[in-house]
Amino acid sequence: MSEQPNSSDSSEMTRRELLTPPQLADRWGVSIGHLANLRHHGEGIGYLKIGSRVAYRITDVVEYENQHYVPVA
Repeated sequence: MSEQPNSSDSSEMTRRELLTPPQLADRWGVSIGHLANLRHHGEGIGYLKIGSRVAYRITDVVEYENQHYVPVA
């Protein structure tokens, strides 16, 4: 039988599964402003908007990266 995580474990897991715009900008080697422009124009990947904060789900980031992978023949 599996144990249910307590609320602090659950919130830590959530933080690990989300990237802030600075984290994603660093990962992709782009500016935070570039990510903001993509959001403004409805391009790029989906994001969470909670209050004034923006976050990207790591699963969406990896999926987007996989979809845009260009293999070399």
